Amino acid sequence: MPRQIRFNAFDMNCVAHQSSGLWRHPEDRSASYTDLAYWTELAKLLEKGRFDGIFLADVLGTYDVYGGTNEAAIRNGAQIPVADPLLVIPAMAYVTEHLGFGVTAGTAYEHPYPFARRMSTLDHLTKGRVGWNVVTGYLPSAARNMGNDDQLEHDDRYDHADEYLEVLYKLWEGSWEDDAVVRDRETGVFTDPSKVHHIGHEGKHFKVPGIHLAEPSPQRSPVIYQAGASSRGIAFAAGNAEAIFVAASTKSVLKETVTKLRDALEGAGRDRYSAKIYTLLTIITDETSEKAQAKYLDYLSYASEEGALVFMSGWMGVDLSAYGLDEPIGNVKSNAIQSTVANFQAANDDGSEWTVGDIARAGAIGGLGPFIVGSASEIADQLEEWVEETDVDGFNLAYAITPGTFEDVVNFVVPELQKRGSYPTEYEEGTLRQKLHGRGDRLPDEHRGANYRVGVAAV
Repeated sequence: MPRQIRFNAFDMNCVAHQSSGLWRHPEDRSASYTDLAYWTELAKLLEKGRFDGIFLADVLGTYDVYGGTNEAAIRNGAQIPVADPLLVIPAMAYVTEHLGFGVTAGTAYEHPYPFARRMSTLDHLTKGRVGWNVVTGYLPSAARNMGNDDQLEHDDRYDHADEYLEVLYKLWEGSWEDDAVVRDRETGVFTDPSKVHHIGHEGKHFKVPGIHLAEPSPQRSPVIYQAGASSRGIAFAAGNAEAIFVAASTKSVLKETVTKLRDALEGAGRDRYSAKIYTLLTIITDETSEKAQAKYLDYLSYASEEGALVFMSGWMGVDLSAYGLDEPIGNVKSNAIQSTVANFQAANDDGSEWTVGDIARAGAIGGLGPFIVGSASEIADQLEEWVEETDVDGFNLAYAITPGTFEDVVNFVVPELQKRGSYPTEYEEGTLRQKLHGRGDRLPDEHRGANYRVGVAAV
């Protein structure tokens, strides 16, 4: 049986998520992000296509690295305005039965204690279909608006996140015993106090002495998502991640990244395949190759290269307005997403160097990830090649226009892959964790968070 290819939808509660300028396309509905019907209809479409889930990105600042100002970001609608991603999840969960929800929230600017309750609430309301994408932050503007001069250095952000996760695991896994809630109407006891435990955490960054405010949810800990392929990010993923999102400009870069991640998982005492790895990709397809190419050229006519450089400057931590379009990226130091810089400093598959102009053109549709254009069979061939050659599990699908890009994938690509036996025809039952890994609702014993369960001495 062919290896099963997995899809996530990549979206954000904003306009112009990855493909800057495409909000102007007459068929694009991303400007309806403030309308709840946009999200519920999208959720039903993705469930029809048997997507693992929808992955919602987020930022707490504006992209102001390009030109030293956020004016270009505001002008292009480049992830600004942006709304809270968590609030749309209950509505999407209400109209679906199986679709998972990966929500982004940062560790830098919110205390873990209230965040733990919010995620437990979402896990209850979705019946165990929520995951958390752990981000440490990369936009200096977010740090400034939270009262800091700048964000912490890259590796220090991960050190802070390590303790953040420790607090959360103690609350989610170690505070309430499984049978603490008794709901005994005769005695009037709702919860047995002897089975609810103070976590007594006192660390470098946080002091949390008390109990978790929420009763145990279906998964207790949400599925842990992580996006980051720097050496420190890989180490963090090895201990925590159950689903990993990466972005790679070429198959050779992706293969190297996937191998590093699987080696790190194994080095942390986990199975090499204990985390699903999804790579960022945008698919432009239609009934025929000719129609797909025409659609691509139509989309390209609306794309904003300035908007693409605004995004790339923010992701790389490098002001690309200071470079000529023909200049190679060269050796630059980044305090933002280091793997992004490394990807573009690596050669193309044809051996050529990336220039600033190349980055602008490549990022105009699909952002950090590549895009592929073709008929359903051509797209399916390429997806199968990517999986076979790189060992990636699936694809985090960005859109050129929404919901049109996702509709095309569901209507054309999914049936073709299903016909080949390389894409699921039905969902597994159970929680998101069970659907992804088939090992039950709870964190596996070898996962870092399992060390904090009630009655287990943390290591």
